[in-house]
Amino acid sequence: MQGKNKPLLRYLNTKINRLVAKRYSCLILGPRQVGKTTLVQNILKNVKNKIEYFLQNPSTRQEIEADPSKIIRQAEAFGGKPVIFVDEAQKAPEVFDSAQFLIDKKEASFVLTGSSARKLKRSGINLLPGRIKRFYLDPLLWGELGLLEKGSIADLAIKNINKKINYSFEDSLIFGSLPGIVMLPKEDRRDFLKSYAEIYLEEEIRAEALSRKIGAFSRFLELAAAESGTSPNLTKLSNESGVSQPSIKEFYRVLEDTLVMERVDPYLKNSRKRILSSPRYYFFDVGVRNSLARLPLDENAINAQKGTLFEHAVILEIIRRIRILNKNYKVYFWRTSGGAEVDCIIDLGNTVIPIEIKASKFVALSEIKGLKIFLSDYEKIAKRGYVITMGERKEKLAENIIALPWFYL
Repeated sequence: MQGKNKPLLRYLNTKINRLVAKRYSCLILGPRQVGKTTLVQNILKNVKNKIEYFLQNPSTRQEIEADPSKIIRQAEAFGGKPVIFVDEAQKAPEVFDSAQFLIDKKEASFVLTGSSARKLKRSGINLLPGRIKRFYLDPLLWGELGLLEKGSIADLAIKNINKKINYSFEDSLIFGSLPGIVMLPKEDRRDFLKSYAEIYLEEEIRAEALSRKIGAFSRFLELAAAESGTSPNLTKLSNESGVSQPSIKEFYRVLEDTLVMERVDPYLKNSRKRILSSPRYYFFDVGVRNSLARLPLDENAINAQKGTLFEHAVILEIIRRIRILNKNYKVYFWRTSGGAEVDCIIDLGNTVIPIEIKASKFVALSEIKGLKIFLSDYEKIAKRGYVITMGERKEKLAENIIALPWFYL
């Protein structure tokens, strides 16, 4: 049973355990503090022939940066095809060359973690295609918190893997679902989130060579958090932050590449138009967003922004669910020039699932006009729509529209 001294099970446990047992290699990407290090250490705790490099340790990082081939020599001296764990690999991207050499010679397997796709891309690193499997670790999903009932949308359904803990859905709307937050006493969560934001600004942004712009980025970050879940108005953000529009676009790219922001594009038949249209951005964790936006980290946040927080939570859960199910689905939103709107469109390839999100217990048909219009306009590929609510029971609102409480997602 999970508790304060035992990590919660993660959906990736089984997949990575299987890879390690077969001596295959993997790269686990994810934002800071989502539990990558804990996950890998828990998996490797009974593996005897392992070598670990924690690159957040400055001396270890400097040692590897100065001589990346040291990993090769130490693995060859170790013998027995060790499992090599490199934590925060983006801090010394040269390790990927050493990993490729050892993997190709079948002398070692690797488990690498990273929190910045930006640094890896910018360094021109070959991320070992064909040699390594890539995973993504998010904050805790609802099933990892033990909050789910039986899933009612078959293409998204997952099961609980932990028993319900002392952390409610309402808690997750205020504090998010970073593992370290979830396991803290309630009175300590506010300070942890504040520290996370400060550490992110200090370490991650300096690592991205933006230290000269850290003051401007800090002002932008608060405004971007408040705007999270919308298509940002660049002119408004520029005027309120004192930052140029080109810099704001750059900052959004930084947030995407450091895995702090999820980008959701509009659903359009013409893919070229989609590229030119404004996307929506969602912070990767509701609690981090609330802290950066300077919301009160208590029940008053829900009272003030219930609809926004609920939409964030549902959208993030859907994105995380698709990743953990390893599906090639795409998530979009839909809005017409006339103002008809659907919060979430899941594109499965040949079909789509439109989902409206309402932070109320009961929903009237008059409140979901956009969903009805979408189902009519796209009747060939959209057979049924859903409304995710904060209610207690499922309800058939129309022949092709079902209202689902969030825990039946």
